[in-house]
Parts: sequence; C-alpha cells; structure tokens
Amino acid sequence: MKTIGLLGGMSWESTVIYYKAINESIRDKLGGLHSAKITMCSVDFEELEKLQRQNKWSEIATVLSNSAKLIESGGADFLLMCVNTMHKVASEVESSVSIPLVHIADATGSKLVADDIKKVGLLGTRFTMGESFYKQRIINKFGIDVIVPDIDAQDTIHNIIYNELCLGIIDNKSRQHCLEIVDTLHKSGAEAIVLGCTELPLLLQQNHTDIPLYNTTAIHAEEAVLLALKG
Repeated sequence: MKTIGLLGGMSWESTVIYYKAINESIRDKLGGLHSAKITMCSVDFEELEKLQRQNKWSEIATVLSNSAKLIESGGADFLLMCVNTMHKVASEVESSVSIPLVHIADATGSKLVADDIKKVGLLGTRFTMGESFYKQRIINKFGIDVIVPDIDAQDTIHNIIYNELCLGIIDNKSRQHCLEIVDTLHKSGAEAIVLGCTELPLLLQQNHTDIPLYNTTAIHAEEAVLLALKG
C-alpha cells in the first residue's frame, strides 16, 4: 500500500471527512483491521484566509509548498490538498515537491465523464466560482460545460462557507438558499451540480434534492484510495 499525503486544515471540518472516508474505504476493500497509510500536515486556516482576503496568493503558495515538502519528507508517495479553492496555487505546490499532486478537479472531471455528464453547475467559494483556475480545467481537460450562479448567489454561498460551514455551523435556512441556487442552475441546463468546496457536503446531501450532486470531497478521497492500492 502506498502512503497518502494529505495537506489539510482548510478547513479542518472537511479534513476530518477525508481522513474518515479514506480509512473506511481501505477497511471496506481490504477487511480486517486494515487502515490507510497517511502522512498529514494541517495548516492554520485563519492565517491563510487573511491572505486570501488580501489577494496574497504567492504567500499562500509558499505556505502550502512548505507544508507539501514536510509531507513528502514524511514518506508520502503522492499528495492531496484537501480543499478546492487552494488549487488556485496547485501548480506552484506541485512544482515544490517530487511526488505527484492529485488534482481535485481532475478526479471530479473523470467521474463526470464516466457518468456521461455534459454540463454542470459549480458551487464553491467566490474564488472557485468566479475565477478560471477550476472551471477552465474541467472545460479544457474534460470537455464539460461549466456554469456558475450569478454574483449575488456566489456571495451568498461564499458567506455560508466561511461564516458557517468552516465553523461547524449547519443552518437549515442556508441549506434552503443553496438548494434554490441549485434549482436555478438546473433550470439553466446543468445536468448535475459539483459541490466544489469541501465544506459544502456538510450542508448539502443527495437526499436533499433530485438533482445529482457531485461531492468533490468523497470523489477526491476515493481517488486517493485507488492510487494507494494500485500496483
């Protein structure tokens, strides 16, 4: 079994889900007392969130690259950043180490292609929805059309993520707001919705809507398991 490298803490609420999902999948596949081999580094999200607001992405890249180096030195065979938004600096982080980085958008795009999805709605932070680093990767690499909510809806989702979900707050009114946004995207032609923030599955589960939801946390975690057990 290969050793999985997890770069987490963004937020720790979703990093916990990664750790649990990976170990549960390893147990289910191998049985007995088997668990995953994991090297983890968890950062202080408060510091990085301030840098986000100040648009200091080069400093964020430095912090995450240093953490990635620690993970590599701890014996990891490959690296996951347990977060969607920070993939804005994925290339910088990947170039700082010699182990491969498993990009969350690639894992998600592969799943969408396997399910023959042609057009998706993307939910996430303002950075993920509003900038091209995530959307364009799925469009260019997988040929899938990606649409996002309008600016007001993007602000609503962004605030729910940072002011509630990252703090462990699950609010039914916020869930309803998000479901209304999901419905709007569906009416605009989205066949499915990508939950492009690792905190969003804390609020939105498949039993809340008939519209297919793609949980990027679960997809990314399962990709890590498959790679760990491969070869």
